[in-house]
Amino acid sequence: MDQFLQLTVTGLGTGMIYALAAVGFVVIYKASDVINFSQGDLLLFGTYLIFFALVQLGLPWTLGVLVTVLIAAGIGLVIERLVLRPLIGEPVISMIMVTIGLSSVLRAVVGAIWGPQPRTFPSFLPQGEVMLGPAIVSADRLVAIPLALAMLGGLALFFRRTRGGIAMRAIADDQQAALSMGISIPRVFATAWALAAVTAAIGGMMLGSIVGVSSNVAQIGLRVFPVVILGGLDSIRGAVVGGAIIGLLEIYTGGYIGHGLSLIVPYVALIVVLMVRPYGLFGKEIIERV
Repeated sequence: MDQFLQLTVTGLGTGMIYALAAVGFVVIYKASDVINFSQGDLLLFGTYLIFFALVQLGLPWTLGVLVTVLIAAGIGLVIERLVLRPLIGEPVISMIMVTIGLSSVLRAVVGAIWGPQPRTFPSFLPQGEVMLGPAIVSADRLVAIPLALAMLGGLALFFRRTRGGIAMRAIADDQQAALSMGISIPRVFATAWALAAVTAAIGGMMLGSIVGVSSNVAQIGLRVFPVVILGGLDSIRGAVVGGAIIGLLEIYTGGYIGHGLSLIVPYVALIVVLMVRPYGLFGKEIIERV
């Protein structure tokens, strides 16, 4: 029972970080129908940005987090303006291929600036262990859960209560109708990419605080795809549930079975979901009649 509780907290903590990265994926898809294959590398960039702010600039962590978020938002805006905006109106496959290329570019930029060696930075999450009933759990994973849920809840409110969020939902439903109502598609796309970069950076900060800063974070970022497929490409609630499920599957598999199976179980889940429910648990099912 102690091991089960410890694994559950660890899995949920990891899963909520996956959800933060995945929700950026969902935001871009909801606004533009683009599948962003560079989201995992934005997560990687976030870990190195917080290292740059805290270690290389020597900022206190509160200011370092603010600087990281602002730089990440700027990167998202630059990507949208220079790379994606010229492709508005082009086939969706063109945008998808561009995001695949962007993934390689981001990874190369990180390697060129910071090199391949692992780095560390002063953790802003509590360190040590906490007694949770009869189990001993990691304090950083325990704190990561409510932090990530609060940020995800804020994003959900943004989509439901703000003009920008409602504009994104309108464009996702019908771009032509949104245009006729005076909604600026380029502005909404820019907001979506800035939000996606910020959520990935925040997830990267939390992940870097827990596992350190290295190129392996990009591999962890690949868990974004099983998460969004499981939860649904256009559902923030699905990103939260999908993140929790994938995080728990990984940890339970590694804790009870081992043998490296935790590395492949998210992709096994992805295949099963695509076969049984292609739109995910909370995705919007599109029925085309001819």
